[in-house]
Amino acid sequence: MAKVTRDDVARLAGTSTAVVSYVINNGPRPVAPATRERVLAAIKELGYRPDRVAQAMASRRTDLIGMIVPDARQPFFAEMTHAVEQAASERGKMVLVGNSDYVEERETHYLRAFLGMRVSGLILVSHGLTDQAAAEIDAWDARVVLLHERPEAIDDVAVVTDDVGGAQLATRHLLEHGHEYVACVGGTADTPTVGDPVSDHVEGWRRAMREAGRSVEGRLFEAPYNRYDAYQVGLELLARPDRPTAIFCSTDDQAIGILRAARELRIDVPGELAVAGFDDVKEAGLTDPPLTTVASDRPAMARAAVDLVLDDGLRVAGSRRERLKLFPSRLVVRQSCGCA
Repeated sequence: MAKVTRDDVARLAGTSTAVVSYVINNGPRPVAPATRERVLAAIKELGYRPDRVAQAMASRRTDLIGMIVPDARQPFFAEMTHAVEQAASERGKMVLVGNSDYVEERETHYLRAFLGMRVSGLILVSHGLTDQAAAEIDAWDARVVLLHERPEAIDDVAVVTDDVGGAQLATRHLLEHGHEYVACVGGTADTPTVGDPVSDHVEGWRRAMREAGRSVEGRLFEAPYNRYDAYQVGLELLARPDRPTAIFCSTDDQAIGILRAARELRIDVPGELAVAGFDDVKEAGLTDPPLTTVASDRPAMARAAVDLVLDDGLRVAGSRRERLKLFPSRLVVRQSCGCA
């Protein structure tokens, strides 16, 4: 059987091949509803399948969006990636995902690979690109949206949540339970100090503590972002004779590790130790006790990132404020903080 072509669809629908193209690609020109229905009916009747490779060669763009995340095994990044994939599907796009593992060379590898595939755009969760990688983005004239993190070294549109404000909400809430002070489990020594969510969480904790007239000296503890290393940090921290009675963790994964350490040391949560996290991953509602945390609107952020990366006006110069889309944070109160 001969291959069905776009010309065949146009003849059956009684329209031009250009109109068939507008229907298939959802633009760039509008198509009357009745005409669209005729074209779709012809496509279904003939069993027409667009040649995506030919389309990509002609437009120099594919139906792909590249997304680079630090570690999709971590619940937060897994949920964010899934939200981006859903939002992209609504726009008729597919998502290619690469894990940088917080390693610049791996990030650059995926960056070059995705650009070589002529992706429609890139969504990056990045601590910061090398100068060479940033130059390649400019050379390919790629559309880039930063998601979750906004390193100063990259001057592109960013979609983020109010990390500082959210951390203040959680810390204030713990202090309102009557604790003398709230300890903070932050990032590691190599966590960027600017544009990184964990650094902003620590800053929010500092502000809330100072507003309450409490010292932060000696009350910030380093830990990797994952629950396994945070568990080890928790074992050491909670075994101290002067252990804190309240801890704010910069990620839910860290908080889950702290809760596991407390259980192992037979420290009652929230009776002897109150804990709060940040991210509101799905697992936070299933911990024992359920974790009080800070939530962001991940689905809305994902849709915003996809819309921006597919927007023809994305690379039009604008002020830094205009290029930053900030979503609010909200406190999700459960039982780990001491609330019933």
